[in-house]
Amino acid sequence: MIGYYRAAAGRAKAAGLDGVELHSANGYLSDTFLQDGTNKRSDAYGGTIAKRARFMLEVVAVLVEVWGADKVGVRLSPSGQWGSISDSDPEATFSHAARELDKFGLAYLHIIEPRVKGVETLDERPPVAAELLRKVFSGPIISAGGFNGDSAEAIVRQGDADLVAFGRFFASNPDLPYRLRHKLPLNHYDRDAFWGGTDVGYTDYPEWNASVV
Repeated sequence: MIGYYRAAAGRAKAAGLDGVELHSANGYLSDTFLQDGTNKRSDAYGGTIAKRARFMLEVVAVLVEVWGADKVGVRLSPSGQWGSISDSDPEATFSHAARELDKFGLAYLHIIEPRVKGVETLDERPPVAAELLRKVFSGPIISAGGFNGDSAEAIVRQGDADLVAFGRFFASNPDLPYRLRHKLPLNHYDRDAFWGGTDVGYTDYPEWNASVV
């Protein structure tokens, strides 16, 4: 499997992309190794936190060999519930993971806040994952999940994240950076259109037009 990741990284580089991100979140393969709710192995890749993190770190190592550390990012979802994923001690597990990832000198660590499950907002609590991992990861941090313009500015201002990623609102606002910069209302997204269909609720959202407000 690690060889497959290496090959995929090589294809991405040959295709002219700018870098790669390991999706070790939301129940993807690397995440299922990391968290003890899914990793029930008794070999060198299961049991202790260090052993459960081994697969992720070995994958990152081959990505760095192909791309160089400054072109590789990793995505984590501490305490996330997507894909029936779970861990008995997420603070310890993800602190260890971030601490070990920090040794690579990666381009960034991309953190999904646990207040979001897939495309659903579970609650409106403040972001907590980025604050926790900022203590052990010294590189750039991207935080994602449940942000609006004001809360994105706040987490960057307080230093827990360097960037904020948007997903759902980018789907419904083709001019999202402009709207956020000028604090304009946002088009609401259509959840049913996220999983496929026609252009309706997918590419038909209007850009901001002050003349029709």
